[in-house]
Amino acid sequence: MGLGRAALRTAGVGGTLGAAVTSYALWEARQYTLRRLDLRVLPTGMRPLRVLHLSDLHLTPGQARKRAWLRELAALEPDLVIDTGDNLAHRDAVPAVLDSLGGLLDRPGVFVHGSNDYFEPGFRNPIGYLLPDDGTRHTHVPQLPWRDLSAGLTGAGWVDLTNRRARVEVGEAVLAFAGVDDPHLEYDDLAAVAGPADATADLRLGVAHAPYLRVLDQFAADGYDAIVAGHTHGGQVRLPWPGGSRAYATNCDLEPARARGLHRHPADSRPGDPGSAWLHVSAGLGTNPYTRVRIACRPEATLLTLQPR
Repeated sequence: MGLGRAALRTAGVGGTLGAAVTSYALWEARQYTLRRLDLRVLPTGMRPLRVLHLSDLHLTPGQARKRAWLRELAALEPDLVIDTGDNLAHRDAVPAVLDSLGGLLDRPGVFVHGSNDYFEPGFRNPIGYLLPDDGTRHTHVPQLPWRDLSAGLTGAGWVDLTNRRARVEVGEAVLAFAGVDDPHLEYDDLAAVAGPADATADLRLGVAHAPYLRVLDQFAADGYDAIVAGHTHGGQVRLPWPGGSRAYATNCDLEPARARGLHRHPADSRPGDPGSAWLHVSAGLGTNPYTRVRIACRPEATLLTLQPR
């Protein structure tokens, strides 16, 4: 009898704890946060540039709170917007994405797509965010209207960097870009953008949705000053660690220690080392719409202020 009561008590405590963690994870997934970082990559004497990095919106038309928060970002008046994909999470989401970006579409912008722009999402067990990528790709599902999204963004003047290089004038600065289609689906065509980065530009940036090492290695070796990516959700489910929290998976071959934030690539390189670059990985603003949970990893957009070296 005593053992039975103890088992029931333990089960009750476990159930209460599980419910509390779930409630917290549901709450945190809606705590949209603007990160601010400085990055010294511009030529000496050049005016700073404010770059808004957006990623992984995973937007559905009914996400009113997220849409309202996104519209407020236009008040930042960034000099440039970089969108690293996974904007869609519903077949009717394109008008919602374009409306939510609002005044940001009046600013210079560049973009690439992610796997969730191409294919409808399905349910995913949140525990999967603690596990390494198993190689499964959910491509045997209906496609999303990514072509309409591309048309809407390019129609507003943003530059499509899908397996392309481009030069963009932002104020007094000339920026050289190389971008690839989603490496997670192996859509990246690295040969199409290979070669030394444009030495005549004031700044050289590599753009990808998923920060796979093969992409980061090529961009860094080709002389790009910085690389921006998303996809990882910062680990999405992070666990407590001395001094903060720790990611245990990235859903790609990037190590969890660089699942979000500003780092070097290769990881052990320093500014000025040949064949190295800055790497910014956004934890993104969304989740799979069927499992809208985050733990110790708030949804984010990042305002990168590019400063002279």
